[in-house]
Amino acid sequence: MADITTEIEELRSQVNEHLYRYHVLDDPIISDAQFDALIADLRRLEEENPELITPDSPTQRVGAPVGALFAPIRHLRPMFSLDNADSAEMLVAWEQRMERQLGRAPVGYAAELKIDGLAVVLTYRNGVLDTGATRGDGVTGEDITANLRTIKSVPLRLLGASPPEILEVRGEVYMPESAFEDLNKRQAEAGERIFANPRNAAAGSVRQKDPTVTATRNLAIWVYQLGLVEGGPSFASHTETMQYLRDSGFRTNPASEQLDTIDEVLDYVARAEKGRHETGYQTDGVVIKVDTLTDQVALGFTAKAPRWAIAYKFPPEEQVTMLKDIQINIGRTGAATPFAVLEPVFVGGATVGLATLHNADQVALKDVRVGDQVIVRRAGDVIPEVVGPVASARTGREKKWSMPKTCPFCGNKIVRIEGEAVSRCTGGFECPSRVREWLFHFASRGGMDIEHMGYKTIDLLLKEGLITDPADIFTFDVGALRGREGWGEISVSNLEHAITAAKDRPVARLLTALGIRHVGGTIARTLVRHFGGLPALMTASEEEIAQVDGIGPTIARGVAEWSADPVNRDLVAKLGKAGVRLVEEIELGVAGDLLAGATFVVSGTVEGFTREEAQAAIEQRGGKATGSVSSKTTALIVGDSPGASKTRRAEELGIPIVDGETFKRLLEKGLSALPA
Repeated sequence: MADITTEIEELRSQVNEHLYRYHVLDDPIISDAQFDALIADLRRLEEENPELITPDSPTQRVGAPVGALFAPIRHLRPMFSLDNADSAEMLVAWEQRMERQLGRAPVGYAAELKIDGLAVVLTYRNGVLDTGATRGDGVTGEDITANLRTIKSVPLRLLGASPPEILEVRGEVYMPESAFEDLNKRQAEAGERIFANPRNAAAGSVRQKDPTVTATRNLAIWVYQLGLVEGGPSFASHTETMQYLRDSGFRTNPASEQLDTIDEVLDYVARAEKGRHETGYQTDGVVIKVDTLTDQVALGFTAKAPRWAIAYKFPPEEQVTMLKDIQINIGRTGAATPFAVLEPVFVGGATVGLATLHNADQVALKDVRVGDQVIVRRAGDVIPEVVGPVASARTGREKKWSMPKTCPFCGNKIVRIEGEAVSRCTGGFECPSRVREWLFHFASRGGMDIEHMGYKTIDLLLKEGLITDPADIFTFDVGALRGREGWGEISVSNLEHAITAAKDRPVARLLTALGIRHVGGTIARTLVRHFGGLPALMTASEEEIAQVDGIGPTIARGVAEWSADPVNRDLVAKLGKAGVRLVEEIELGVAGDLLAGATFVVSGTVEGFTREEAQAAIEQRGGKATGSVSSKTTALIVGDSPGASKTRRAEELGIPIVDGETFKRLLEKGLSALPA
């Protein structure tokens, strides 16, 4: 028993420390998943040994102590925490528990995104904002009224002629991802600490001594719960309360839905998890509530949570692990990019052992050192990155890192040109790492889109001496791979077909694939549309290139210098000899000004077009194709599987959303084909 008592006390001490760091200092040193695991272990031990449960155990409270920076403020109604679920089975079991208590299934559910921000309580008296507070320990929070007043989406006065005498509302203050990126950019430029994630940035911004600092942080709020209303209307459901709050001037999340069955809840959870990176703000789960208020009353509360609500937590996208080493990779432009060698950790649905560190300045700014415990993020399908160190875990044995003087792949010097953020290998294409990355870029989806030509295949071809540059891809004997591990008849045939298909890609794809600095897809299409193909472009002077609309002097100089290099001239000639298309077939009979002055965004796959072909068709008619929706967008063109965030943004701005058939009419008739 003595061992169990000691283990429980140690767990309580750890949990209390992490609660304090998260809620009071806004400086967590472990991930949410690791904290949940500690709480689960403590709860399990207490359930197995109920005589050891004490009133001050973290399992018996709902928050953290109130900090000393702000005056305490007592909530009109306690703020309870929520029980968690991380599987469909746990959600079904939750409904079954409620069925046993009610004698039937609850009458409907309300589901909403769980926002990763800072929970706050807003209190209005006679329609005017009176106080705003942090959640604190659930009973008492910190008075941050002055800071909350600076948030534009917090109404200072309620809408409507007859506001209630008292209205208490719960919400989540958050920082949109765009605002987070802007803030960290400003912090980096000023040489100040960058924030690990939007949640920490939002919490730190709300708890500033000076409200004018909060006002610069572009915070926002979603309101998610009516806490108390006196002298106002009564309601039958949670959904009705949310409609009332919307009508009163509060921001409520449009992704929330009213659902009838647990199966519909499970479908909502699946959709929310799939689209979690398309919202423009961080979400870490879904909150599900019984919708009918009479059912909520009948179900009641446990000591720490309502029985009628539960939080489904998405798999963690941040974890803490050890940074074992920092090494560099040489990219296709010679850029030397540092990356972290990590103690493998499961995060974002995959085991991560390597993560990007971007550049030497970022390593210094984040102050990550070999031997550090570091926070690793893998959000969705993005490349894993090191967010920052857990400085409080340092032992003094950690080592600072600096960019090596010579390239580990070719031995040539690594230099950094004044004014540039990256260091570069000076070995040119003598450097085997640069050649490898160049070939991968050339064959990638953003380049010539050659299926089955990934790193593994390129490494094999380089090792065997079958290719040395992109043109060799179209002439080497693919049959030489036959019989090697993983290369049977089907694999060889698939690669042959992919290489043959790539020969006829649009010339703009080829220009992008060649990897000229500053020349991406849009610039490549602009140049090819003007010059018709590579032969004419490569004989044009820098002045002629600079005269093309949308091409600046830096791009013109870079393209001209690249074109003048004999090695590049020989490469393009070799590509042409291999049968790769170098001249674009311009669509005859197309009026060059049909879409003049209009800007379009293509989202999803439009029938009959690749995305590049759809964009090229717009540009051939004098229009402009961009990647993001803004107030300047004329129309959003949607095909199969369009991006939800682009569609939502277009709806918010009142921009026309047109399908593939309307797009084809636009190409034939011009802007008159747009709906009124």
